[in-house]
Amino acid sequence: MPRWKPDAEGRLMKAAITLFAEQGYDETTVAQIAEAAGLTKRTFFRYFSDKREVLFNGSHELEQLWVDAVAAAPPGASPMVAVSAGLDRVAELFAERLPFAALRSRIVAANPELRERELIKLQTLAVAVQVALVDRGVPVNAATLAAQAGVTVFHVAFARWVAQDDPTSLRRMMDESLGELRSVIAD
Repeated sequence: MPRWKPDAEGRLMKAAITLFAEQGYDETTVAQIAEAAGLTKRTFFRYFSDKREVLFNGSHELEQLWVDAVAAAPPGASPMVAVSAGLDRVAELFAERLPFAALRSRIVAANPELRERELIKLQTLAVAVQVALVDRGVPVNAATLAAQAGVTVFHVAFARWVAQDDPTSLRRMMDESLGELRSVIAD
């Protein structure tokens, strides 16, 4: 029988999330995470720079997905239409992840350091979307406004989504948040 078990990264993530939920983020050590996953601390650090990164591991995937969708939007699409194309892809990415996302959200909300990290990641996402819009020829100020608005729509809808139990409702909630934004800024 082989000693090696596949999906070390996934096992580490599952162990970390479980321990964070059970005993708290601050009280959980990398050694405990590695042990719970049946791995060593050294293996943990092959996948993650620190225990925070377990919770933010997918941010690059999210960013790339959204940027690619903005770039692929039809020529001549308005900045918000291009940003909304990214929301479509984001909803698809999260479709099967509600239980994990809800638990992760509670863990992040309970820790000021993690909330700060979450805001930094959202700002990084907004800058990436803004750059993608500028690459499409959108003026910088318009690109900044559209990117920030799009990420805010995502953030607000995501918070609503993880607080309920319908995994398919994220895109609808993003549309509702986008509609609410439009009504707030209407003359």
